[in-house]
Amino acid sequence: MQYSVVDATDRGHARSDDRSIAGAGIGLRHCHLEQVLRERPPVPWLELLADNHLAAGGLEHAGLEAISVRYPLTLHCVGMNLAGCDPLDHKYLRQIIQLRERTGAAWVSDHLCFTAHNRRHYHELLPFPYTEEALRHVSERVLAVQDLLQAPLVVENVSAYLRFADSSLSEAEFLAALTHATDCELLLDLNNLYVNHVNHGDDVDAYLAALPLARVREVHLAGHAVKPGYLLDAHNDRVSPPVWALFRRLVQALPEVPVLIEWDNDIPALPVLLAEAERARTERATALAARTSAAGVAADGRTQTAESVSPC
Repeated sequence: MQYSVVDATDRGHARSDDRSIAGAGIGLRHCHLEQVLRERPPVPWLELLADNHLAAGGLEHAGLEAISVRYPLTLHCVGMNLAGCDPLDHKYLRQIIQLRERTGAAWVSDHLCFTAHNRRHYHELLPFPYTEEALRHVSERVLAVQDLLQAPLVVENVSAYLRFADSSLSEAEFLAALTHATDCELLLDLNNLYVNHVNHGDDVDAYLAALPLARVREVHLAGHAVKPGYLLDAHNDRVSPPVWALFRRLVQALPEVPVLIEWDNDIPALPVLLAEAERARTERATALAARTSAAGVAADGRTQTAESVSPC
């Protein structure tokens, strides 16, 4: 099943306000909050893990408000349970909306997964079968969330450690259909894509060809752990060389897409994160320079060919 980008973008839904979100940002974790406030590192934007900041009041909220004055922000969630069968948690969603209003976050994102069932929260991003029935179910829930947000939701692909025989769509086809049905936007996690490629043999070319790249609002880069026989999306290390290669490839198609460095476990000193963000900036510049050079060579070749056959 394929849907064109024209179908997805002509429905009239307002796009996320991304004018202030550009370049390579980092995920802001609690251990770095005071240091960022004190030192004001030259990072262009920050992403908050929203679920860590939902408690009312306190010094941390004052710190976040100060951060929001100095840096453009986005919110990244792990609790919407978009593919779950429990009713949407409206209290949780109201808290997310209040946090967005306090921080002026440009957009809100969450994952294509379920995280709870029968009111039991698993604190994991769990996969589900990619079927037409699931597509209708998830679409209804995304539309409901967007009605509350009054903005497009940004939906992220996940790493998965099992596959369902009942799936009739690939993840990329499912995401493409979801954008068509709901006008949602996409967060493309390249580490998740690479982990699934290694663990399941997913075809990266086919994935990117099926995905409506015009709907990609943000890219995540992260590290993974090498386990016996598989990769684990652990967010505990620097971005790996194959994921950097994927990023260089992606920016050929999306030269200005905002990119974020995620690091959630074994969190390093802030300068390490800033160095990864700087590398993302450098990798993008290198890839775009190579593209420009290749285009120049191709144009020169066409000119020489034309001259060689000219009757003059």
